[in-house]
Amino acid sequence: MQIFHRNNGEEQPYWPAGPFKVRLPFVHYRWEFAEMVQALIMFVVSLAMIPLLEKYLGVPYDVALAYVVICGIGFMLPALLGVPLVPGWITPGIPVVLLFLGDYEPGPEAIQALFALQFLVFIIFLVLGVTRLGSKLVELIPRSMKGGIIIGAGIAALMGEIEAGGRLAETPISLIVGGLVCLYLMFSVSFKGFVDTSNLARKIANYGMVPGMVVAILVGFATGEYEVPNVEWGITKPAFDELWNYLPFAVGFPDAEVFMYAVPTAVIAYVIAFGDIVVGQSLMNRVDHLRKDEDIDNSIDRVHLVTAIRNGGHAFFAPYPGLAGPIWTAVTATMAERYKYGRNAMDSIYSGGGTFWITGFIALFMLPLVSFFQPVLPIALSLTLLLTGYICLMVGLEQLENNTERGIAGTMGVVLAVYGAGWGLATGAVLYFLIERTKLLGFTADPEAPGAKVAEEH
Repeated sequence: MQIFHRNNGEEQPYWPAGPFKVRLPFVHYRWEFAEMVQALIMFVVSLAMIPLLEKYLGVPYDVALAYVVICGIGFMLPALLGVPLVPGWITPGIPVVLLFLGDYEPGPEAIQALFALQFLVFIIFLVLGVTRLGSKLVELIPRSMKGGIIIGAGIAALMGEIEAGGRLAETPISLIVGGLVCLYLMFSVSFKGFVDTSNLARKIANYGMVPGMVVAILVGFATGEYEVPNVEWGITKPAFDELWNYLPFAVGFPDAEVFMYAVPTAVIAYVIAFGDIVVGQSLMNRVDHLRKDEDIDNSIDRVHLVTAIRNGGHAFFAPYPGLAGPIWTAVTATMAERYKYGRNAMDSIYSGGGTFWITGFIALFMLPLVSFFQPVLPIALSLTLLLTGYICLMVGLEQLENNTERGIAGTMGVVLAVYGAGWGLATGAVLYFLIERTKLLGFTADPEAPGAKVAEEH
């Protein structure tokens, strides 16, 4: 189905373009049917940003849809430019961003503030990508702090859904049933046994969280937790003609004070995104050694550069409360699970990610799909957050090798989830230097002291 083919053990074919590796569907990789079907359902998550755009930026629905289309263009860039991760938002950071936007009046003021925030996030990713400090940062941070970042992001994602007044309390039946179906089909040991012996189970597994999403939607309709949609036919009409009126070019650019106020939130967003990068690296490492037929180049610097491009494009042409993150954890994990079944299941890691978001972009213009999913947008977002939380906890704990690391990571994760990324990072650093390091201020720790021996195992 493609022009260029990969020999076993080699990297997927590409056209070199500076730091990027350009790959096109049907040229460098084949079209994956399972990812196409997933995207026709999962694209609804990208539409879930519309209510936030309307509420916090004061943007009309049709203009918000234009924002989402611009976001869809950004979602296609990683697979195009050589990143194996399925991109998404900086999802666990959304509550922090909304708290920041809450200090500004919806309209020009909030648009200016969000531009300042997203422009700073763009600068952070760009500088770390160009200087290659991003990849060094991943190597330098201790395992305990890496695990703490990931665990904290997972706890934050879960807390936002299960706390009092969260979506789980509002629509418990559909979310509990849909979430359990997703977890069983994606992570259950017993279901993996069925996958090994049953063709039907293998086909169901190919679609990741889609079956759980469909079950949640149907249960939501049946129980009355969500309204039955009024399906319309035709093509969606994003208001690109009105878009200019809601961009910083028209409403004005923020002053220095707004930029300064946005700095802490931008740093927190990067810290969370850094945790996402670590999760993505872990997911890719887990499958790379299982598939000897493909050499996956998961360059951390390239991830930074592509994420910088996406945030820069958003800042000027569609300031986004979700920001632009390096990975959609739930879908990347689903894709990685299917990828493990071999080349017949998924030819290349890039064919999976590329097919997914190209299909998702096309689906944004399919009015029957958009109108059908419009009432159930919260289900898609909630299931994504719940699965993100589960996966972050799973991967974060996997990083840790001894009880000292587990104690530091767990404490850091809780502080990060409750008080924010800045306090969490500070807590992890203090605990690492006080507890895990065998030397403090040049003095060697007593090897017989409690905990010192465990730390030395690191």
